[in-house]
Amino acid sequence: MKKIIYWSPYLGHVGTKKSTLNSAKGLSFYGKDKFDVILINALGEWNDVDEIKTLSFFKNLYKRLPQGGFIKSRISYLIIFLLSILPLYKFLKKDKPDYIIAHLITSLPIFLFRIFKFETKLILRISGYPKLNLIRKFFWKLCSKNIHLITCPSIELKNQLRKLNIFENKKIVVLYDSVINIKEINDQKKNFLSDDVTKSNYLLAIGRLTKQKNFYLLIDAFYQFNKINDNYKLYIIGEGEEKKKIISRINQLKLEHKIILLGFKRNVYKYLKNSKAFILSSLWEEMGFVIIEAASCNTLIISSDCPNGPREFLNNGDAGYLFNNNSVNDLVQNLIKFDKDEKNIKYNKILLAKKNVKKFTIFNHYKELRKILDNK
Repeated sequence: MKKIIYWSPYLGHVGTKKSTLNSAKGLSFYGKDKFDVILINALGEWNDVDEIKTLSFFKNLYKRLPQGGFIKSRISYLIIFLLSILPLYKFLKKDKPDYIIAHLITSLPIFLFRIFKFETKLILRISGYPKLNLIRKFFWKLCSKNIHLITCPSIELKNQLRKLNIFENKKIVVLYDSVINIKEINDQKKNFLSDDVTKSNYLLAIGRLTKQKNFYLLIDAFYQFNKINDNYKLYIIGEGEEKKKIISRINQLKLEHKIILLGFKRNVYKYLKNSKAFILSSLWEEMGFVIIEAASCNTLIISSDCPNGPREFLNNGDAGYLFNNNSVNDLVQNLIKFDKDEKNIKYNKILLAKKNVKKFTIFNHYKELRKILDNK
């Protein structure tokens, strides 16, 4: 039986948290006779997990970490890095797992594998769209020989990495994220929304209120679209450091009754299934978990063509509406087109997107990951 370790310390509500947990649960459940799966609980971020085995370094420090904003998050990452160096080193030396799959704060295991020799093989799992600055490129290049395999969540990112010549091409493979649990979605979709939501014609956006998600552009585009067609409301689900600025912009445009911030919601599926369309306005995104969740709810998708995943998932616009990244005018034109298109056109887009969802189920991820662990 192979011992597989997951390393993924996180801060806040990030999509990679869900992807990591689903991956570990799938490998543990479907491969229970083949794999011994352990999730490292560095500072207590995984305290609430009981479906799979966890190994705790410091169980009660997570809630004490600074959170919210760029500077606080960087301080927390540094604390996790420094406190986890010795425990992770000792564990790898003593237990000698077959693989460690690193999702978040990957710099720590990469650093350890660069300095020390382990019997364990390191898999660098790229889940989000990485900012490939000079420091990261140099660090990856320096440590490339110590990384056994690099998995990418999209074909586009795999091709991009290969062009950069940071890693050997044979080390870079595609592994779609483990996003969808069909049973969980079906159960959560059954929950009812309040009457004031269900009775309204609404568009929906979901994501952390950060620069990346580009909600300013969405608000400005909705403002222009609302002048042409005032039949829709816009609901935004999420929390984040730019909330005050976003509220200020909504008030400035006098859209308080048309754009409603709902805050963080654990169950987004009941909102997705009732919306007329889901809008992704991000400046950059990997595959975009919420796009996949929207497609699983048969919700029409309007997305920026940002790098890397949305364009690939939406079949270059055949499975949804794609607007030019960071273009208010093009988003407005796509909103108009969405509103005027015949039902059969919209239905075909929804159907194509739904077909792409199966790549991102827990079981499909398990099958592909098992091939990697068995053959590499």
